[in-house]
Amino acid sequence: MAETVNTNQFKNGMHIELDGSAWRILEFQHVKPGKGGAFVRSKLRNLDSGAVVDKTFRAGEKFTRVHTEVKPMQYLYDSGDEVVFMDTENYEQVSLPHATVEDALPYMEPSSTVQIMTVDGRPSGVQLPASVELAVTETEPGVRGDTVSNVTKPATLETGAVVQVPLFVNVGDRIKVDPREGRYISRA
Repeated sequence: MAETVNTNQFKNGMHIELDGSAWRILEFQHVKPGKGGAFVRSKLRNLDSGAVVDKTFRAGEKFTRVHTEVKPMQYLYDSGDEVVFMDTENYEQVSLPHATVEDALPYMEPSSTVQIMTVDGRPSGVQLPASVELAVTETEPGVRGDTVSNVTKPATLETGAVVQVPLFVNVGDRIKVDPREGRYISRA
């Protein structure tokens, strides 16, 4: 018997079965209007096509939970329409559609090890760590005396990602970034 979850148990990153295919919950929000029943607004990604859709469910609605496994693989290259990874144990290559991993690509360095999520033995996406260390390749110099709190500037990282960083960060600095939110954490 498959495990079922209701909308009260939703978590970001959880996988559910909907209309015969597996979906990943990207984000959700419980809404309790003043009049009428509570409902859950959610943003889901189809694991087969990579399509992102907005769905609304009644509170307490039940779904079959899809279990996933995580396997370490090496990121090789992006061919444009597919992204290629290699299993480090048996050197088998696996490719995922570009749309499936486009959110994670700016935070992955070629030949770095990433966690590939598999659903029923099929690769379905990339699970990023809580933080990644990347070098700053381009940013404006901070102006001396401009020390108002929470002032940020854009910085381009070695992978091409652009994040907002504090004024004291310079070109060549290595910084920690939260890849799930695209947010600066600290200097590395």
